[in-house]
Amino acid sequence: MELRIAIVNSSSFGKYFPEHVERLRALGEVARFDFPADIDGKSLAEVLRGYNVIIASVKPYFSAEFFEHKDHTLLIARHGIGVDNVHLPSAAQRGVMVTKVTPWVEREAVAELAVALLLDILRLTHEAREAVRAGEWSRRARFVGFEIQGKTAGIIGIGNIGSRVAEILRYGFGANTIAYDPYLSPDTIRARAAEPVELDELLQRSDIISLNASLNPQNYHMLSHREFALMKQGVFLVNTARGELVDEEALVAALETGKVAAVGMDVVEGEPIGADHRLLRYPNVLIVPHIAAYTRESLRLMGEKVVTDVERVARGEPPDDLVAP
Repeated sequence: MELRIAIVNSSSFGKYFPEHVERLRALGEVARFDFPADIDGKSLAEVLRGYNVIIASVKPYFSAEFFEHKDHTLLIARHGIGVDNVHLPSAAQRGVMVTKVTPWVEREAVAELAVALLLDILRLTHEAREAVRAGEWSRRARFVGFEIQGKTAGIIGIGNIGSRVAEILRYGFGANTIAYDPYLSPDTIRARAAEPVELDELLQRSDIISLNASLNPQNYHMLSHREFALMKQGVFLVNTARGELVDEEALVAALETGKVAAVGMDVVEGEPIGADHRLLRYPNVLIVPHIAAYTRESLRLMGEKVVTDVERVARGEPPDDLVAP
C-alpha cells in the first residue's frame, strides 16, 4: 500500500534517529508540517488533504471539525503517550486508527524530569547559576533551599509515570509519599509506593505536589482557586502532565500570596508560550518547553513505536496500542 505520511509539529521525530524517517520513506512520500497550535480543524484538514498517515505531536488539536473535513485517513500515530489532542469519537466514527506510544517508554524520562524540576526549585540551582554568571559568587547565602527527606510529597495521578515519581521520592529521597488517583484502588496505590488519600487531604498535607494525571474533560483546571486555598503556605508544585490541569489565574494568585513557594513546569496551558508570558515574570517559576520525554533512550523507543505502527498499517495489519476505533 502506497502511503503519504505527514509528520505534524514534531521537531524531535527523526532528529536524533534519522533511520526512522528513512524507514517511512521506504513506504511512501514523507513531508513535515509545522502548524500554529491554535489552527482550526478545517484549515488543518485542507492542508493535510491527501495524506493518509499522520504522525502527530502534542499540538495542534485534531478536532471533530478536522475529521469532518479531512479526506480518507488510515492512521494518526501519536509521537507520545497522551491522546488528548485527538477527538477520539470522531476518529472512531470515521474508522481512523489512532495509536500512542506504549506508556512505559516515557516512564523513566518523564519521572526523572519531574524530580529534576523539583530539585531545582527546592535548591534554587537555576538562580544560583545565574548569580555566578553575573559575578555574584559572594552572595551565595541567598540560595538556601530545602531537602526532600522527611517532606510529605503528594502525587496526583499515580499511574505509569506518577508511580515512578513516588518510588524515586520515597525510596531515593526518604519522602513520605501520599497519592490521589480516582481510577485506582487503595491497595493498588499502596503497591505503588504511596498512601492513598482523597484530593483535599493531599492538598492539605503535602509540602510538595507532583501533577502526573492524564488530562480528560473531568479534570480540566483540577487545581483552581479552591484547591490552592487548601494547600499549605509555601508549597512546592511540579507539573509534567498537562498545563490544562492548572487554572493559571489561580496559580498566579497563589504565587502572589506565597501560597506556592515555587513551581516547576514542563507544560503550560496554551503552549507554546512566548517570552512575554506572565508566568515568566516570577523568579520562582521554572518553565521548560515540554521536554520531559526528550532523552535519547526515550526518543529512540518512541520513534521505533511510531514507525512500527505505520509499517504494520502498510502491511494491512492492526498496530499495537490502538485507542481508536
